[in-house]
Amino acid sequence: MKRLFIMIFAVAFVLPMFAQQPAAQKGQNLAIKVLVEEMVEPFPATAKLQMENKLNRLLTQNGIASMDYLGQFFITAHAAPLTKDILPGPPTKIAETMEFTFYIADYYNQIIFSTASVNAKGVGETESKSYMNAIKNLNLNSPALKQFVAEGRAKIIDYYNQQADKMIMKAKNLAKQKSFEEALWIVSTIPSECDKYETALAAGLEIYQEYIDYTCQVNLAAAKTAWMSGQNSLAAMDAGEYLSQIYPDAACYPEAEELYKEIKGKVLDDWKFEMKKYDDSVDLEFARIGAMRDVGVAYGTHQQPTSTNIGFLR
Repeated sequence: MKRLFIMIFAVAFVLPMFAQQPAAQKGQNLAIKVLVEEMVEPFPATAKLQMENKLNRLLTQNGIASMDYLGQFFITAHAAPLTKDILPGPPTKIAETMEFTFYIADYYNQIIFSTASVNAKGVGETESKSYMNAIKNLNLNSPALKQFVAEGRAKIIDYYNQQADKMIMKAKNLAKQKSFEEALWIVSTIPSECDKYETALAAGLEIYQEYIDYTCQVNLAAAKTAWMSGQNSLAAMDAGEYLSQIYPDAACYPEAEELYKEIKGKVLDDWKFEMKKYDDSVDLEFARIGAMRDVGVAYGTHQQPTSTNIGFLR
């Protein structure tokens, strides 16, 4: 029953989600990772999360998305105390002036693209609280930070403009080696602001078609083997798990449908499974773009470094 539920859930929800996700839109705006190192005392544990939230807001209000995984480019900030004053009470309070240094950088090549320093003041009954309030009081609309983000964005887009052709060629070569997920990850990182975006998108869709055609053949063969092992309800359930991974626009989909009909004709109501179908109301091009990016992002998410070292910033 658990496996049956998983199959039904995939068919009912996965395809409509492609039409709902922003990733299915034709334009894929620039996105970078928010990366904040663990803060040591006197910073409290919550200071890291508060800084991450600030950086996410800084990106969002300047038209840049935040990636869930560490790609090539990231934004971070370091905090350092400048002044400390004790304010008479009651209660006695601590007033701190903090210097926050912001960076947008290339993690792979260890190159800093943009930097800025902004001061902020915080007051609290403890040093930790004064630090937290200083982070809270950071003015994300300051001209220095706006220029910082604009400069970093321009340099990243310039990087893609210079490297896109090489990236697309690498992706095509990987596809020839059946490394489809990595190939789709590479082309999916090229943003719509890049001059070669349309070329990258076209290449990505070609690779995606090769990917679903290949996985269709693999899953169809596995489904046939599972079905022939018993030709009963249990064998049908095993076969259905493979058939559920075949997309309607895959080349072998009609053959998969024939196998589905054969199985359904023998097990009847004991097999509550339907082949994937695209909703007529869904824009198929957007659905394919969204699916293509989902495959690439899933690969990128699982390629994270075991440790994050951004010591080259200092």
